[in-house]
Amino acid sequence: MKTLPLPGPKARELLERDRAVTSPSYARDYSFVMDHGSGSEVWDVDDNRFVDFASGIAVCSTGHSHPKVVAAIKEQADKFIHISADYYHPKWIELGERLNEIAPFQEQAKTFMTNSGAESVEAAIKLARYYTGRQQFIGFFGGFHGRTMGALAFTSSKPLYRSGFLPLMGGVTHVPYPDPYRPWLHSSRSDYGETVVDYIEKVVLARSVPPDDCAAILVEPIQGEGGYIVPPDGFFPALRRLCDKYAILLIADEVQSGVGRTGKWWAIEHWATEPDIVCAAKGIASGMPLGATIARETVMDWPSGAHGNTFGGNPVSCSAALTTLDLIENGMMQNAAEIGQYTLDALAEIGVRHPSIGQVRGKGLMIGIEFISDRKSKNPAKKLRDRIVHKAFSHGLLLLGCGESVIRLAPALNIPRPLVDEGLEILEASITESEAEGLD
Repeated sequence: MKTLPLPGPKARELLERDRAVTSPSYARDYSFVMDHGSGSEVWDVDDNRFVDFASGIAVCSTGHSHPKVVAAIKEQADKFIHISADYYHPKWIELGERLNEIAPFQEQAKTFMTNSGAESVEAAIKLARYYTGRQQFIGFFGGFHGRTMGALAFTSSKPLYRSGFLPLMGGVTHVPYPDPYRPWLHSSRSDYGETVVDYIEKVVLARSVPPDDCAAILVEPIQGEGGYIVPPDGFFPALRRLCDKYAILLIADEVQSGVGRTGKWWAIEHWATEPDIVCAAKGIASGMPLGATIARETVMDWPSGAHGNTFGGNPVSCSAALTTLDLIENGMMQNAAEIGQYTLDALAEIGVRHPSIGQVRGKGLMIGIEFISDRKSKNPAKKLRDRIVHKAFSHGLLLLGCGESVIRLAPALNIPRPLVDEGLEILEASITESEAEGLD
């Protein structure tokens, strides 16, 4: 297995310049300095090639610089780049119509365009309070919803994100996310997801949060930063019933899991559950900054001026999004489902050969590999996970961690099988090398 000379001389120079001018708050795990990319391959400034299993944190859904997306960006940029949300333009309207077509509920949808996932969540929080007239919310431990002050009140994947920034927005109560591999609650039910919903109703709503003052429950259909955790099949149907019982809105944060990544437009569709509001961003525009808060028409009833922004509905981003959605619908979403299953099957075989792999889980091309010190205790092997990520980088594979000891695989939705095979070969070699240094 080749080992690349990283960082190279050009990268080292740029890293030094970066340290002088860039906020130290950015968490960069290794010294990849990108020069260009194509599909699921990227090259650094020293011309080292890498297979990309991260796609910019699940953002480059159509791969790097897909020619049709690039053409759409150029065509719109030649016309105009910005006009502001005070005016109208065709691409914004077309994208709203397109999102209405694919929204995961039967009712007509209306959309507030944003610039990021955090902003989509902020808009959803405000809308839920306005629509219901209620003040309180329920979120989930391990969730990640952004780092702006409202979204941060829900984010609970790492204490670092909150340290030094308290007090946050009030009115948010957290409950365990239904992780069947690491259940927090004692359960007599066969479905741990139903146990968590029971806890919300019989403990949280009964003793802490008045149901008639709970505006919404905000949840990731598959938890992202928290560890790519897939909930049990009974969770979302039971959660929907609970929300209906108490007239609580269900907000699905699909920022990472949505827009075809799991083999369906929205991850929540795997459980035939309709939310009231959907937060989208990341893969919606192939890397152009764009987000969307998509709500039932009856829910998005706030008046003119109640919420707004300057860059929302940017014409260049909207053009990229329209082309992205066409590409995903016409083959890439199916590829995500098929290649995702192929990858899960391959990882299951790899797991047999490696005692450090505790669980492989996921849907489509949203896949998590949890590393443990031993299969009896299931203690998280964070140091081992970190070594694997760094060794993979040195061998030409881009990976990202999440959770306490998980590696996430979130490549472009059109990644071909040969590149998957190449990446998995590097991944397994990196696991072997890292395990030889200890299962810690």
